[in-house]
Amino acid sequence: MSASHAAPGTVVHGTATGRWVLAATVLGSAMGFLDATVVNVALPAIGSDLDAGVSALQWVLDGYLLTLAALILLGGSLADRYGRRRVFSTGVVCFMVPSVLCALAPDATVLVVARGLQGVGAALLTPGSLAIIQSAFRPDDRARAIGTWSALSGVAAALGPILGGYLIDALSWRWIFLINVPLGLAVLAATARHVPESRDPTVRGRLDLRGGLLATLGLGGLTYALIEGPRGHVATWLVLAVLLLGLAALLAFVLTERRSPAPMLPLGVFAARQFLAANAVTVVVYAALGGVFFLLVVFLQTSLGYSPLLAGAASLPVTLLMLLLSARAGQLAQRVGPRIPLTAGPLLLACGMLLMLRIDEGDPYVSSVLPAVVVFGLGLATTVAPVTATALAAAPAEHSGVASGINNAVSRAAQLAAVAALPPLAGISGGDFTDPGALTDGFHTAMAITAALAAAGGVLAFATIRSDVLARAAAPAGPPEAEKGAAPAARGAPQKPPYECPLAGTPLRPPPRSGGRGGPPGA
Repeated sequence: MSASHAAPGTVVHGTATGRWVLAATVLGSAMGFLDATVVNVALPAIGSDLDAGVSALQWVLDGYLLTLAALILLGGSLADRYGRRRVFSTGVVCFMVPSVLCALAPDATVLVVARGLQGVGAALLTPGSLAIIQSAFRPDDRARAIGTWSALSGVAAALGPILGGYLIDALSWRWIFLINVPLGLAVLAATARHVPESRDPTVRGRLDLRGGLLATLGLGGLTYALIEGPRGHVATWLVLAVLLLGLAALLAFVLTERRSPAPMLPLGVFAARQFLAANAVTVVVYAALGGVFFLLVVFLQTSLGYSPLLAGAASLPVTLLMLLLSARAGQLAQRVGPRIPLTAGPLLLACGMLLMLRIDEGDPYVSSVLPAVVVFGLGLATTVAPVTATALAAAPAEHSGVASGINNAVSRAAQLAAVAALPPLAGISGGDFTDPGALTDGFHTAMAITAALAAAGGVLAFATIRSDVLARAAAPAGPPEAEKGAAPAARGAPQKPPYECPLAGTPLRPPPRSGGRGGPPGA
């Protein structure tokens, strides 16, 4: 029987059905991850070919992030309402078409506009991929499935610079966008054939258009201010006006959602303290990651003289470590709780970034670059799956699309803020991107800043993340008295949910086929 006929919440990890669902969602996510990392490698070639300055090149990255961050919450809500598979497939199409426009762009302006349109598609497919996993798999398989998704998506992201470098050297930077066409067609075929449809059964009434508009204006205004504020290219009064408009729109959005009978964002999802904690850790850690991913490949090319292909290949250890360890990190988080991995992972990331301070002009790869990327890769593999699984597990299952949208929105906004703010904070100005000495000094300062951010993420996780959040989410639903902490039932009572111990592992018996969840997720 194909997965398209499977009921949501019943897919088992490791089965043919589970592998097809993961393949479709991983390939869909890979379109966005590949594009992000490949474009970083291609920036010098794009700037040379299109005669684009540093500001235009930053907008090649940020134009995509602006529309993605502005619309991703709406994308998650649409997935919950109209079907996660349907909205995911729509996002794939909306990503493929602008990719062709990017490849044909005659100048930087057209490329930035096309990148913005790509962000619209990514806002639909990105939260949909994780929401499909969260709703399709059995509760006690979700952390492991998210770990597998993280590993394979991380491999796609890490292979991006290698593939991009090859295409740039052998053909042209334009080919990095054309690879999205065959990839997208494969995703559409696999999704239609094997991915089960699911939606939020509690949604009633018409689409919350007012809430969607206010969320888009609010997130878009805040994102624009984060991009342009640190650069000084736009009048300060205009940046402040857009920032205030964005904040006002977000405040109006909250008031609207509180009064709406069918809100786009059910505010009850924020009552889960673990959901807030996981997203807070996401903000801090992903800001650090955004700074590293933006600057490292440029630094290797400008200061160490690497070709685009070699700069991409330098991160190959990260790819291997993500492939080997991410699924295991998800399993470890399910078994012992996410607190330990989310403390150790960011601290390892910080150590890797501090090792990058040792990289200097003329240094050999093996003794200088390799140790830093290995430690960084260990930290990344330890962090990504547990933080994603925790954020999704802490939210009600019926709101998995919105929860995924929120988690993706905060991670993208954090990366965007890092791309915008880190160069001026590190003293990197426009001409420094082509000056080996100046870029080396600025890169070292930037890595010290990102290391401090990553370490702060580990401390925050230790202080706020509970060890039992994943076990509680995987447990079968119990009676209300159990949720409220009533006295334990008699020994052997069948209705008792197996999550009394904070370090409880995966239940020995499979959960009900309805995919019910046990206990208040953020209690």
